[in-house]
Amino acid sequence: MFPAELTTVAARLVDDMRERGLKLATAESCTGGLISGLITEIPGSSDVFERGFVTYSNEAKAELLGVPASLILARGAVSAEVAAAMASGALAHSPADVAVAVTGVAGPGGGTAAKPVGLVHVAAGSRDGRASGREFRFGPLSRSEIRLATMSAALDLVRSVLPRG
Repeated sequence: MFPAELTTVAARLVDDMRERGLKLATAESCTGGLISGLITEIPGSSDVFERGFVTYSNEAKAELLGVPASLILARGAVSAEVAAAMASGALAHSPADVAVAVTGVAGPGGGTAAKPVGLVHVAAGSRDGRASGREFRFGPLSRSEIRLATMSAALDLVRSVLPRG
């Protein structure tokens, strides 16, 4: 269902998290649950995957993750601050050890000069206080290519915040 390279990376992450006894939560906007789907494509992922939040609308971000509506209004849904708040919200609303969040403009429409198609913010955090966020400008790729690139970026960011040990 997913590209073999992406599935291989996800399987390595699942194995690593399983060995450490860690649970993962996702908070997804522009990927619409694809990261959750990718992780749960891996046999045995139930040992690792705790839950996923698909918060496509601003209202869902606020209601399910506790992202302040004032933050969304001030910074926009596609912003580093909202991505970080989504990741924090996923941790706050689950027993997961690590959370990853994505928000972006997957296109083909919806982009602006300030927030063009291909702009994606990814944030990850862990209960031990590790946090990381990155902005990506994938450029004029197709909607599917942007979403696949976002999934890959999200897996990398999760790895960067895994508790040491």
